[in-house]
Amino acid sequence: MEHPDAAAITLSISAVERDTGLSKDTLRVWERRYGFPDPMRDAFGERIYSLDQVDRLRAIRRLMDIGHRPGKIIGLDIAELHALADTSTGSGSVNRAEADQDTNPDLAHLVDITKSHDIEELRRQLGQRLLRLGLARFVTEVVAPLTQRVGDAWSRGQMEIYEEHLYTESIQVVLRNAISTIPQPGDRPRVLLTTFPSEAHGVGLLMVEALLALEGCRCISLGTQTPVWDIVLAASAQEIDIVALSFSPVMNPNQVVDGLTELRAKLPRSIEIWAGGRCPVLQRRPPPDIRVVTELSDLTTGLADWRHRASR
Repeated sequence: MEHPDAAAITLSISAVERDTGLSKDTLRVWERRYGFPDPMRDAFGERIYSLDQVDRLRAIRRLMDIGHRPGKIIGLDIAELHALADTSTGSGSVNRAEADQDTNPDLAHLVDITKSHDIEELRRQLGQRLLRLGLARFVTEVVAPLTQRVGDAWSRGQMEIYEEHLYTESIQVVLRNAISTIPQPGDRPRVLLTTFPSEAHGVGLLMVEALLALEGCRCISLGTQTPVWDIVLAASAQEIDIVALSFSPVMNPNQVVDGLTELRAKLPRSIEIWAGGRCPVLQRRPPPDIRVVTELSDLTTGLADWRHRASR
């Protein structure tokens, strides 16, 4: 996406780290090794990055998440990176977002409303689908694929950050209101939902909370970005049976593995840890004794397994 004022707007290295999920150390190493990114310096000598560079970094990070090595792609311009993303996701010469639009025009319509910035209309449309489908189908058939589409559009530079944030806030409002109407929360298992400190995305947590609450779980949400030790304290205070964590694709793989390993070591074995989301490292090398929830449908199987063990 071309930014007409890209030359005037810059981001600090901390902001770029939060935006792209690439650590400051990684950005500095790439600068020395590959000559990109090529930051300017502010009045205090600190690194600042143009929006065009941040767009390229997002695209590079996205390709790394699906297996590309940075040294092979870091020299590509933004158009080449987007073209590589299209072919790498199995869409060939057809843009995947356009292909999706052909097969699911309803999702495309919701994305168009988001891009039009008509938030009241977006929430109205989401509310209509919730009433028509019910909460479970709304989560699996609308929220999950729509959130993935919005994330893909953002990573490809087809959606601005603030537009993705407007979408996220709207989804959270609709889901929270729906969860609050579930009449009788269950008792067991007691599930604690949160993310690690470097994971700010919370839509996945709300989707899981909605489905678990419908299945009779007592859900206690800490929101996002909770330190490991605070998760341990909360699990003890709330007599938790399962700690459920969500990880987005931009999460640093080492932080995922290290955090889960630390959490597993600090929690009693009687408390299960479930890790879900689209972070590739969960499938490649999950730590021992962590239940990886690949799809939302896996929650039902996980609950059945837990209740079978509990009954014994």
